[in-house]
Amino acid sequence: MTLSTQRAAAAATIALALAAGCFSAGDAQAQTLKAVKDRGSLVCGVSEGLPGFSDKDDKGRWTGFDVDFCRALAAAIFDDPEKVRFVPLDADKRFAALKAGEIDVLSRNSTWTLAREAQLGLVFPATTYYDGQGFMLRNKVGAQSPLDFKDVKVCVREGTTNLRNAADFFAANDVKATLVPIADARGVVKAYDEGRCEVITSDVSQLHAERAGLKTPTDHAILPDVISKEPLGPAVRQGDDQWARVVKWIHFAMLNAEEAGVTAQTLDRAKTSEKPEIRRLVGNDGDLGGALGLGKDWVVRIVRHVGTYGDVFERNVGVKTPLGIPRGLNHLWSSGGIQYAPPLQ
Repeated sequence: MTLSTQRAAAAATIALALAAGCFSAGDAQAQTLKAVKDRGSLVCGVSEGLPGFSDKDDKGRWTGFDVDFCRALAAAIFDDPEKVRFVPLDADKRFAALKAGEIDVLSRNSTWTLAREAQLGLVFPATTYYDGQGFMLRNKVGAQSPLDFKDVKVCVREGTTNLRNAADFFAANDVKATLVPIADARGVVKAYDEGRCEVITSDVSQLHAERAGLKTPTDHAILPDVISKEPLGPAVRQGDDQWARVVKWIHFAMLNAEEAGVTAQTLDRAKTSEKPEIRRLVGNDGDLGGALGLGKDWVVRIVRHVGTYGDVFERNVGVKTPLGIPRGLNHLWSSGGIQYAPPLQ
């Protein structure tokens, strides 16, 4: 039996087992995907307004990196990226809303931590954006590193990992700085703009977004120092393995499509490819989408309507956008980054 015949036989066996209900693990908890399909739309939690990641444009349409992940989910499920209702959530309410079932998935700048999984009962299926905490200050402050701070006030958002990270960093390095906790993200920027603090600390991605919204962005510098690991990604409730798999593999599919060079512009050619990995990607070999509870062409739907991971990054936050963020760690592993997806097999 050839390798392709073996794979076809294995795919057929899986499909029959799924149809017969043989895979019972997690089935009792596999509720979210069905609820989304029955409702006819996805409910996605996003930030209240973070340029480049989740924000409304001048026509009231939600746009951004995190928003596009939700649209990719809707595209895979419904073949329609518009079948999403976005729910803006602040840092204090985001996890409670997810736990209460008010949203199906949280796609917001939230850091994956042990406490959030073990104590809050959440699952972070994948890291869609590798980030780290940094510092933004006015150029006139003159510091080249947070180690240069001398009696400065640093505004930071309450209820985030940033507050603890900064406190730990300052204590460990004997940095002479005073943290000024602020109740909400807009308040942090307002306090900084009014001169109540000389520095803001947050995830570097957020600092880029906030700087782009200041009156004269060039008057402000983001220091090169990064003091933490901030793996950001979507979160779902524990206990629904099927839904966690769907969310996880949407991200991996977008990475695999980019790596394979399958874009909206090359989809037609990809559909006629004889390469095994491309045939699996576009649904011409096996039914991996069916194993997830999606259609055979689930990846085609994502790429056609939303794009690859690289498309989403560059369109929303890349170097040609007002944020101007280099991909850095978020390059594919084959291009010097650490974004790495398991194979679609």
